[in-house]
Amino acid sequence: MLKKRTDIDMTSGSILPKLLKLSLPLMLSSVLQLLFNAADIIVVGNFASDISLAAVGSTSSLVNLMTNLFLGLSTGANVLTSHYLGAGDNERVSKTVHTSVLLSVISGLILTFVGCVFADDLLGMMQTPPNVLELSALYLRIYFAGMVAMLIYNLGSSILRAKGDTKRPLYYLTFAGVVNVGLNLLFVIVFRMDVAGVALATVISQCISAFLIIRCLVKEEGALKLELKKLRLDGPTVGKMMKIGIPAGFQGVLFSLSNVVIQSSVNSFGDIVMAGSAAAASIEGFVWVSMNAFSQGALTFVSANIGAGKYSRVNRIAFVTCACAAVAGVVLGNLAFLFGRTLLGIYDPRPEVIDAGMIRMSLVCTMYFSCGLMDCIVGSIRGMEYAVTPTIVSLLGACGLRILWIFTGFQTEEFHSVFWLFMSYPASWTITFLAHLVCYIFMRRRLPAKDVSIETAE
Repeated sequence: MLKKRTDIDMTSGSILPKLLKLSLPLMLSSVLQLLFNAADIIVVGNFASDISLAAVGSTSSLVNLMTNLFLGLSTGANVLTSHYLGAGDNERVSKTVHTSVLLSVISGLILTFVGCVFADDLLGMMQTPPNVLELSALYLRIYFAGMVAMLIYNLGSSILRAKGDTKRPLYYLTFAGVVNVGLNLLFVIVFRMDVAGVALATVISQCISAFLIIRCLVKEEGALKLELKKLRLDGPTVGKMMKIGIPAGFQGVLFSLSNVVIQSSVNSFGDIVMAGSAAAASIEGFVWVSMNAFSQGALTFVSANIGAGKYSRVNRIAFVTCACAAVAGVVLGNLAFLFGRTLLGIYDPRPEVIDAGMIRMSLVCTMYFSCGLMDCIVGSIRGMEYAVTPTIVSLLGACGLRILWIFTGFQTEEFHSVFWLFMSYPASWTITFLAHLVCYIFMRRRLPAKDVSIETAE
């Protein structure tokens, strides 16, 4: 069967052009996803109250904490689909597709229940100020009503990414993103719905993107075709997805947990610092997703080549993806810092908020490339189907070091400042990257030295 124009042969030929073909649309898709939240913050910051801005911004770390465990399943879906496509095992590809879609619905319902029922308790644990708590809880409850749609889109797009198709998810998010921005302005400016309006706009846009991704899979041909009558949880497939996805998701949870601890410390400095940090974090997010696109590329390319028995390409994939992520981090991170005051002013024009945001950006943006290197090495390790080790390293490295710093040095009078609080980010990225690199070297040596010819299944 001839390959579609959206497909990429990842197991032969030059790596860089194909990596860029996969990663650039993925990068743009991730930017559009961030625009959902950025549009919320910008509209609220300009057309609602300062408290509303703090309420929306302060929920991001909590949302990430609660969703990352389930979003790890998309990593499992991507690794399995890439591996089976590389091996030509169409039956297992089909089982992975149908299991992934049904699992995303079940996981989304669980998240919706937890987020809606325990919103106040979770925000209270984060030391959310009383004047912000009510609006934060309202935003959180509405936002979590869209969890099923969000997970369907993420798992569906990870399935398409396994064969190199990152363009169609980009088109779907472009349309949904335009709708999101339009509804933001309508609900907040015209209907005066405040944080409820921006949350509702996000949920509607997520539902649109989920519908389009499902429609795409239903119309697919071959092993990736989704047939609703075949939706069922295949036991072995669920087990393998969990084996890969749960450690990946747990690592995301650990990072988010450390960020929740940091956010709690940010909250203790008041709403000005909260607003500045929220705006800076939103800007930083665009840099991170640009680097993370190459991490996803490492995961997908390595998985496909392992499935095809092309072990000699693994080191080259790791090197090329790390180089691309580092370049993206250095260029975009420093550009973000250079134009930081202008960018922060879009979110909130108050000079004191901009000053607070610049403290964070001076430390995070200028050193963000080290985070990109760390993520690409982790992607390569997971592509080799080692899932537990990077989670343990991240637990002891990035997450453990941050939490240790918050409860030790940061508590002293000399280091109890916003500057030293955010210094924990670049320090933990650098140390954890070096630890992951050592792990990668040892794990790569366990793979066969020579390529293995794998016959394609009929």
